[in-house]
Amino acid sequence: MLAVVTGIPGTGKTTVATRAMDMLRDEGIAYEMVTYGDVMIDIAKSRKIVEDRDDMRKLDPDTQREIQELAAERISEMGDNVLVDTHCSISTPKGYLPGLPELVLRKLKPDCIILIEAKPEEIAERRAGDKGRNRDREMEEMIELHQMVNRSFAAAYSVFTGATVKVINNPRGQIDEAAKEMVEVLK
Repeated sequence: MLAVVTGIPGTGKTTVATRAMDMLRDEGIAYEMVTYGDVMIDIAKSRKIVEDRDDMRKLDPDTQREIQELAAERISEMGDNVLVDTHCSISTPKGYLPGLPELVLRKLKPDCIILIEAKPEEIAERRAGDKGRNRDREMEEMIELHQMVNRSFAAAYSVFTGATVKVINNPRGQIDEAAKEMVEVLK
């Protein structure tokens, strides 16, 4: 199975996905987890067009799409039981860019798309506490809008690919519960 896990920055998607991978491993189910952004940043750095991950969203949309396609080619060759940690949409100065445009979806062929969400106020608090990243501060209304855009994009991706869409809430202090819900989707 190739599954995609998405969520806007601050939802805890990587934390939930990592915990779910541990739980699956405990049950004898092996998955390879790959971060789409890491593959993209490796490609962009090799071209010397970015210095860090946060520079990616500032690239022009055509360059982002080209790098997305190259990353999809690499990921699609990884084999069975792959969990792709990525973003459903990327907020750019010109608007929301699909994180999984048609050319990427054609190469990945996901079986399911998992959206990790949290309350906008919790996301704002998490972002404020993340000193390791250079993120723009968004108001809670913008966070809510971005989550709604993600749901719309995920539905469109599902129509195109036939993948299921699962929304998992990740409230503060309930990572294990969210991870268990993800495990049930991935079995």
